[in-house]
Amino acid sequence: MHFVKMHGAGNDYVYIDAFHAPPPADLPELAVRVSRRHTGIGADGLILIEPSPAADARMRMWNADGSEAGMCGNGLRCVAKYLYDRGLVARPEMRIESGEGTVTAWIESSTPPKSRVRIAVGRPKLAAAEIPTTLVGRISNPSGRVENPSYETPVLDVPLQCGDREFRICCVSMGNPHCVIFVDEPTDELVLRYGPPLERHAAFPDRTNVEFVHVLSRDEMRMRVWERGSGETQACGSGACAAVVAAALTNRTGRQVRCRLPGGELDVAWDESDVVFLTGPAVEVFAGDWRGDVV
Repeated sequence: MHFVKMHGAGNDYVYIDAFHAPPPADLPELAVRVSRRHTGIGADGLILIEPSPAADARMRMWNADGSEAGMCGNGLRCVAKYLYDRGLVARPEMRIESGEGTVTAWIESSTPPKSRVRIAVGRPKLAAAEIPTTLVGRISNPSGRVENPSYETPVLDVPLQCGDREFRICCVSMGNPHCVIFVDEPTDELVLRYGPPLERHAAFPDRTNVEFVHVLSRDEMRMRVWERGSGETQACGSGACAAVVAAALTNRTGRQVRCRLPGGELDVAWDESDVVFLTGPAVEVFAGDWRGDVV
């Protein structure tokens, strides 16, 4: 099986091209095997690039534990670069289908090491049932806008007990669930001790991604992410988007923010049409042939 290893700000996946060859049958199991850092290729998960009847291509992704997810901002940017670099899409603007709908991507630069891709991630969801979470929002329509009904009772700065500690959390869906926590410092103690139980907290029936965010200014933040199904990753594109939405709604930042993550920087802009845009690097690391014991 031929594969390509790519990353967006250090968030790395193994990519399989289903335009030219059928993929293996058991993709969840394959995701687990190839993601292992010591006995596999090493990745945060597996992404399949395949033809789509409704767009230029379709992306499917599996986390390192084999669970399938609908959205991955860094993965989508890398898929766009893959399609453009190999001539599968000749123009710099393209549409990619994901498990959460079709996303538009723009190649801003495809020349290494400054390859950058922008994607329209979509509109955030803030209603508890859409995230999903069992928590109840306590603030009524903080944005002052009425065009999106999910803003009526968002879960913003709501207390949540996790073991011996209470957190104030903000819940946002960017096609996948996020629990955003604003902290003075995103330490190992917070990320590694509380990330796993928060991911599987009873308040999140489908589990959740967890962002620990330190706001540096109105247009800059530093953050670390515990990803659902993969553990701590070097970056999370949808997590950066969720963090900016939560920060803007609680008046901690503006709507255009640079997010500094361990693997690099991501730029998030939440425009007046309610669409969140994500811009950042998309880098091909190497290609090879997987000869592992796959089903």
